[in-house]
Amino acid sequence: MTSSNVAIGKTTRRLLLATLAMFGFGFAMVPFYNVFCDLTGLNGRTAAGPVSADVAYSVDEKRTVTVEFIANINETLPWDFKPEVVRMQVRPGQAYTTRFYARNRTHDAMIGHAVPSVAPGVAAQHFKKTECFCFTEQRFAGGEGRWMPVRFVIDPELPGEIGEVALSYTFFDTGKVATAETGLEPIKAVGRAKQ
Repeated sequence: MTSSNVAIGKTTRRLLLATLAMFGFGFAMVPFYNVFCDLTGLNGRTAAGPVSADVAYSVDEKRTVTVEFIANINETLPWDFKPEVVRMQVRPGQAYTTRFYARNRTHDAMIGHAVPSVAPGVAAQHFKKTECFCFTEQRFAGGEGRWMPVRFVIDPELPGEIGEVALSYTFFDTGKVATAETGLEPIKAVGRAKQ
């Protein structure tokens, strides 16, 4: 074996090791990033579960905040999805309820999950939901449509320079379908009707 072949072999092993190390580092960063976003509200992430409805905030009667509601659907989900109202004027500290409508356009039962996001990102930690369809998977029979409530309060500690907040939901297909006999089955096992 020549010295150039030995050098090429060493370089190849080092490059493979460096590639594996970079992949491992990138993979390990995901949970750290998620925790960081949960703690800081970065990236518009809201709490994964409801806040207690018993928490009492003092209502700021001198301030109003415009909340915009946005409904999105992942391109693979054949559903209709829309907010009841597009904008609402709210007072920080006061509880409000609005609704979103979703309808499964297929003939098969399907399960979707809504992922919320708040903009600007700093407002996410001040947007408190006491009830939301986004906390659980939503099962819809074929052709079923329904209104789903969202109960929320904006913490009066929301920075004063923020006068508008957007609450956006994106519905995703969970990759499962619901059946009366078996509960949940992987999507590969049960076909869907064409639209």
